[in-house]
Amino acid sequence: MTSFDSSPQLNVWRALLALAVVFVMLATTGWTALRSHRGESPLQASLSAWQRGHLDGRDLPDAQSSPYRLASFFASLSERQRTRLAQRYPLAIGNMNGAPVELRYRANRIALKQQSRRERQRMHDERLSAAGQQQAGRRMHRYDILAVRSRHILAFDPEGAGRVAEVFGNLDKAERVSVVVPGVDTNVLNFQRTNRQYSAPFGMAKALYKAERAASRGTRTAVIAWADYTAPDGLGLDSATALRAEQGSIRLNALVRALPGASTVALLCHSYGSVVCGVAASALPARVTDIAVAGSPGMRVETASQLRTPARVWAMRDADDWVQDVPYLEVGGLGHGADPVSAEFGARILSASDAKGHSGYFEPGTESLYNLAEIGVGAYESVHCAQEDDACLEGLPDAAAA
Repeated sequence: MTSFDSSPQLNVWRALLALAVVFVMLATTGWTALRSHRGESPLQASLSAWQRGHLDGRDLPDAQSSPYRLASFFASLSERQRTRLAQRYPLAIGNMNGAPVELRYRANRIALKQQSRRERQRMHDERLSAAGQQQAGRRMHRYDILAVRSRHILAFDPEGAGRVAEVFGNLDKAERVSVVVPGVDTNVLNFQRTNRQYSAPFGMAKALYKAERAASRGTRTAVIAWADYTAPDGLGLDSATALRAEQGSIRLNALVRALPGASTVALLCHSYGSVVCGVAASALPARVTDIAVAGSPGMRVETASQLRTPARVWAMRDADDWVQDVPYLEVGGLGHGADPVSAEFGARILSASDAKGHSGYFEPGTESLYNLAEIGVGAYESVHCAQEDDACLEGLPDAAAA
């Protein structure tokens, strides 16, 4: 890890960070001003149409109503009425916390097919450059893959680089839900990869779901690959600030609060995703019992207690993970605070001895994936600590109480 023991080095570092903060603020302000002059996004257009809409003479509820109120509204409808709404407002319903999950899956399938047709047209738009046409082709291909009937897309937004969330398992009947929160360079195009498949949200969640099933066949589990926030693009200044994490934390909190049933929730957060989880921690509901971070650059606090959450906080890092070399500090808005695997931080430190670097924590057969799955199913007594003294198991509930 980089060391800043002498005060002159630390002062220089702080000065550089302060200058960088000014740059970030100026750049972000300019970016926001430019974005504000654009027209409605497809999702915004669908929500606007919903707000003006009616169903058999009834006004539609505000799309920003509580999940409970929206769930009550949809429960009052016939299957035919729900289908009509999904066909009219697919993006609105597909991203509506409180709408039945099966209806969201259906609505997002419709939205994906609509956006695929749009991208097919753009592939032949002569106003686009060759690169633009190629990009349209890539998006069309991705949307077609996501729209397959067997997939359960819980959220989809084609705007910008795109956002998406997918469910493995039966979310309505799950006793325990795990949410995989990924890091930088996460968008709709790299949501799923052929090469290095377990470094992408789809592969991470699929591997975790299979591992959880192996860990406890009798536990009804579901896993969400949650790429439904705008992640930083690469390892630039954006990834060194909390801006994206703050925006993502609001969305993560809304997701957790709207999950059906009374399932407990574990957040499994990789890389910059751990920053999102750290920012979200204090506002999360009590159903979140565990927050586990892997390859974390920090959680925007100095100690686990400062997260102000009753959830158990776990951390792991492979010995070959490059993230150990980042400066673990926060100055002037840059950096993400203390190292979560340090003794001073106070997390429960898990073994990740064979993860093989920053992107290998969800590789099948690794001890890191095994540990994440055991946390997901609540088998805390089975996890492997980083130290032989089993310090990470102290004060844990037994399996029956968990």
